[in-house]
Amino acid sequence: MLTVLSPAKTLDFESPLPTKKHSEPRLVGQSAGLIEIMRTKSPADIASLMHISDDLAHLNATRYAEFTPSHDQRNSRAAVLAFAGDVYQGLDAKTFDARDFTEAQKSIRILSGLYGLLRPLDLIQPHRLEMGTRLASSRGATLYDWWGTHVTDLLRRDLDASPGADVLINLASQEYFKVIDGKRLGARIISPRFEDRDANGEPRIVSFHAKKARGTMAAWLVRERVRSAAKIADFEGDGYVYDDARSTKDQPVFVR
Repeated sequence: MLTVLSPAKTLDFESPLPTKKHSEPRLVGQSAGLIEIMRTKSPADIASLMHISDDLAHLNATRYAEFTPSHDQRNSRAAVLAFAGDVYQGLDAKTFDARDFTEAQKSIRILSGLYGLLRPLDLIQPHRLEMGTRLASSRGATLYDWWGTHVTDLLRRDLDASPGADVLINLASQEYFKVIDGKRLGARIISPRFEDRDANGEPRIVSFHAKKARGTMAAWLVRERVRSAAKIADFEGDGYVYDDARSTKDQPVFVR
């Protein structure tokens, strides 16, 4: 059983590291090809392509120029400790102990526009390249075309080696999860949904809270060493409670 997460736009390459354990990204050759394409773009091109400010475009042009296929602890940081957005606030990996990091490395995967598929301790360099970017290449017009079946096939191999049921827990956004070919993967896919009640008591998705809850669930799955899909209904992190009446087999709903 594996859990997939989206990456984050916000990065942290400054705070103290709780572990020095790390691994090498496995699709870095593909990443280098993307970087070569991005190096042909001017800051103005990047701003237009990614819908970001001029300052962010210049920052990322510099990052592309400095990127190297060689990843070490001088130029990189473990992905689960480098990403710092809402999901990763919920995950709170800096509080993991050594056994938690070992479990996370076995059971969590992070989808990435630049790296394809990451394990939590895979080293990454500072970057921004969202999966939904329409980046033309010899493989097509988008990053989905660029990655093709590479992400799905690597994820399938990881599922074969993972403990527990042949199940993928989808805690990623739709933008990122689209890179996975569900039929080719051939595993049961469970996509939890997190809702908050509004002033009228009606449940609805609140993006910030839902993102954080995905990270909180991922951390719970790690700490509880969950191997069974049925146990997911026991999750009560951040005050969410399983709603049996509104849940389906492959979309458990949690409300608070």
